[in-house]
Amino acid sequence: MKRLRNYFISGLLFWIPLGLSIVVIKFFLELVNNLIPEQYLPQILLEFSQSIPGSGVVWVLLIIMVTGVLVSNFIGRKLLEVWDKLLNKIPGFRGVYNALKQLSDTVFSPSGKSFKKALLVEYPRKDMWTIAFQTGDYHGEVEEKIGQEIVNIYVPTTPNPTSGFFIMLPKKDTVELNMSVDDAFKLIISTGVVTPN
Repeated sequence: MKRLRNYFISGLLFWIPLGLSIVVIKFFLELVNNLIPEQYLPQILLEFSQSIPGSGVVWVLLIIMVTGVLVSNFIGRKLLEVWDKLLNKIPGFRGVYNALKQLSDTVFSPSGKSFKKALLVEYPRKDMWTIAFQTGDYHGEVEEKIGQEIVNIYVPTTPNPTSGFFIMLPKKDTVELNMSVDDAFKLIISTGVVTPN
């Protein structure tokens, strides 16, 4: 009986991640296809007899690329400034928009300054260790007041690393890890089940 239970659990551990991944991808592809008017979907334009799953993604990628080209030139940047000023005049929306814009500018910036490295820090108390990410070096007023070199770190919660805590910590209180940021994320999301190589 115990062996049967182990087989059942092993089977679940194989199928649950695979099934959930398929469901999430299917949901995303259907969502994108529903955003694009049917007459503009590639299977209609190319007169295919069957629908192509996720064909709306082609249009989304194309729209993102065209938008990127438009806002990268001088006129586009000026239009973007006007657009930002317009959105900043909407009460309630202004705070959310600015926060998300700053986050996306940081995470998706070509300079790659979102998460520099994975660190080990004593948090939330001494002798209790957690993985954190260095988001930058801080050289402002806080560093002057404390009199030590400070690093900005983000301590994510598990299993949802999109929520967490921003902490300014003396650099000497951090331990730099050799693992990549991606491996550290896997460790956090899996609550320590998936260990890096």
